[in-house]
Amino acid sequence: MPTHAALARSIVGIIGNVISFGLFFSPAPTFYKIIKKKDVEEFKPDPYLATLLNCAFWVFYGMPFVHPNSLLVVTINGIGLVIESIYLLIFFIYATNKGRKKVLGWLAAEFVFFAVIVAITLLVPGLHGTKHRSLMIGIICDIFNIMMYASPLTIMAKVIRTKSVKYMPFWLSLTNFLNGVCWTSYALIHPFDIYVLISNSIGAVSGIIQLILYACYFRKGGENAENGDDASKPTGDDANKTTDEIRPPV
Repeated sequence: MPTHAALARSIVGIIGNVISFGLFFSPAPTFYKIIKKKDVEEFKPDPYLATLLNCAFWVFYGMPFVHPNSLLVVTINGIGLVIESIYLLIFFIYATNKGRKKVLGWLAAEFVFFAVIVAITLLVPGLHGTKHRSLMIGIICDIFNIMMYASPLTIMAKVIRTKSVKYMPFWLSLTNFLNGVCWTSYALIHPFDIYVLISNSIGAVSGIIQLILYACYFRKGGENAENGDDASKPTGDDANKTTDEIRPPV
């Protein structure tokens, strides 16, 4: 029978899977719009390319020969791989030739980079054993996760500058916060996972800062919405950032 700690870890991990799935699925309306219009317009593939590579590394990290007892990390990131691949396929179908070349070029580069890291991890004699493999891949995963958690900084700066929360949807900020808290809790339950803890604790802090900003500026944003202040409406790249730059971590 599983211990109380193992049971608690599994429950928290399953909740984390559900929350993370919601974050992975959040750009779906964007791609529905692309399919409907048969045009990617100003949307960019960059966030999905970054998330695809991030998911690939976390799936590899969760393998038993790299970091045992990480099944729930593998499941959600495996789902993330599939979802991000679908997003990129849709983008590729409706993008211009230039956009398609960009996607193919980045996918090729990501594949080579991932393959090199996997080969080094599995073949270099000094990296035999899960302790050393976890260290190497865990650091890489944390770097990617921290970069993703840091990406909303530009949005937070814009909220402060414009005194409007139109650029930062409340439910997305709340979900990011809950996601960070959930995976931080998961990492703290035995067996302790320092690599899941580091990036997701930063994510939880990032999420609570977003919520504090929302609490400070939501009234101003409401006034702008009521007054129809076009100057505060996100356009172009800013419109993409509100949904695309806040990406799901582990």
